[in-house]
Amino acid sequence: MPQPTPEQLRAALATLADPASGRDLVSAGRIDSLQVKDGLVQVALRVRREEAAAMEPVRRQAEALLAGQDGVRNATVILTAHRDTPAPTPPQGHARGHAHGDPRQQPKLLAEVGAVIAIASGKGGVGKSTVATNLAVALAGRGLAVGLLDADIYGPSLPHMLGVTRRPEVRDDKMLPIKVWGLEAISIGFITAPDTAMIWRGPMVMGALQQLMEQVAWGKLDVMVIDLPPGTGDAQLTLAQRVTLAGAVIVSTPQDVALADARRGVKMFETVGVKILGLVENMSFFCCPECGHRTEIFGHGGARAEAARLGVPFLGEIPLLAGVRESSDSGTPIVISAPENPAAAAFQALAASVQKAIGR
Repeated sequence: MPQPTPEQLRAALATLADPASGRDLVSAGRIDSLQVKDGLVQVALRVRREEAAAMEPVRRQAEALLAGQDGVRNATVILTAHRDTPAPTPPQGHARGHAHGDPRQQPKLLAEVGAVIAIASGKGGVGKSTVATNLAVALAGRGLAVGLLDADIYGPSLPHMLGVTRRPEVRDDKMLPIKVWGLEAISIGFITAPDTAMIWRGPMVMGALQQLMEQVAWGKLDVMVIDLPPGTGDAQLTLAQRVTLAGAVIVSTPQDVALADARRGVKMFETVGVKILGLVENMSFFCCPECGHRTEIFGHGGARAEAARLGVPFLGEIPLLAGVRESSDSGTPIVISAPENPAAAAFQALAASVQKAIGR
């Protein structure tokens, strides 16, 4: 069955009313973007932040309507709040800092969480999501109420690593986080089809990230682990401004190119006033499963030396073992699937260090 055209989908959305203006969603200018490819539909509805609660029922109606169209395999509708036009610069001598849309002036998100930890890396490919997942599960195993938030909108990997394929339920206009492996988790990947490509502009990504923080019924948590996208971009800056962070854990591999990026990550968080809990050296060394011979494929000790140079704690070494890859692919974190594995022991030691650092 052929997929519908964007024009046909817009015509369908035009049957829904905008609660603010009474006009239909299309003529009211609510459609920020609409994309359809291979039967997968992605729509962003433009809203102001104060309209988000009133527009949530409309978002669900739009998602159900689009999902029911012939030729649509999956439909995802999000609310995206664009930054308001800044207020004019006040005359000299008047108070500053009250411009609309300034994230530093908006209420803090995740305010009920005891400690929010950012897991970051200066570059991709260093195993940051593997570290975030196993750290969160290990913290939960230590008796803490733990949340795990996948902030990588473009490349969500937590659904695969946690073995989750179901969509979260919605209750009282809020998503319920998925309960798995002793923690509560949410990811844009729980909502979209696995092969969906997020072809979104920056404001849309920030809107989706904010929804994952404030439109999810997280409840009272001791710790929230946030798996950030790699780099030092909008997501990292927005998080630092909108969330009171207990600190950041920087993940690197031992080689110089990764350490240079990790150094930038440390400097970025320090610039915005976020404490560095420490550096983790992932893929620190490889042990042959047959003979036990140790090989330092990417070098060794670089993160420890870099932590000492920067004056931040070194949180440990995670070995490169086949069991880590196998457990991630199977959707069972290695601290659960093989607690006796040396990598699992390293993750447990990391969790103990992080728990001590945040005082929980």
